[in-house]
Formats: sequence, structure tokens, C-alpha cells
Amino acid sequence: MAFDPASLTFDARGLIPAVAQDHATGEVLMMAWMNAEAVARTIETGRVTYWSRSRQAFWVKGESSGHVQRLIELRIDCDRDCLLLLIEQEGPACHTNRRSCFYTALREGEERIVLDPMV
Repeated sequence: MAFDPASLTFDARGLIPAVAQDHATGEVLMMAWMNAEAVARTIETGRVTYWSRSRQAFWVKGESSGHVQRLIELRIDCDRDCLLLLIEQEGPACHTNRRSCFYTALREGEERIVLDPMV
């Protein structure tokens, strides 16, 4: 069965959340938004493409930083309203130069940094 991005359930802005996970380690690296065209471009090129809500433009991960995300597999949740991108990540995924955007944790009632920036 051929995949049609229009079969996904997008929000009122035409967006769907996409969680990027390292395909080899299972580490959750980041979450961003995609529209139907970003999903199609990602599938077509193998380079993960998001929709930047602040810039109102497509954002090919790594285009300016060199921290490329290559799509290994795209998974769709049961309600078709969230995507899981199994990826190969070059360098840090986060704009703070950390491996993951999820670098703070709530521990013993306090927020703590658990990942340092990559050198």
C-alpha cells in the first residue's frame, strides 16, 4: 500500500508532531513539527525536513549546522496524529550543541541539567 501524507491527522495549523529518535540507541533526540510537504520531502530525500513555526519555512535538519538527520524509518502512531522518526544523527541534535534537546530532568523536585554540550 502506497503511503499518502494526507492520510495523517494534522492539527488546525496543518502540523503534526514528530519525535526524532536515534535508530541504534533508542535515545530520544528532539521533537519538532512537520506539515504534509515536510513529510513528503523527508520520505523523498531521506533527509529529515521539518516546518519551522517561527520562520514559517521548511527546515532541513543540518542544512546550516552540518548536524544532519538521515531517516532510517518513519513510524505513525495509532491515531495517525504523531510521527516517530528513527534517524541517524550526525553530531548534536539540539541547537544548544547537546546530543538531545531533552537535557534537563526533574530530580528530587529540582530541575537539573543532565547533558552537557558536545565539544
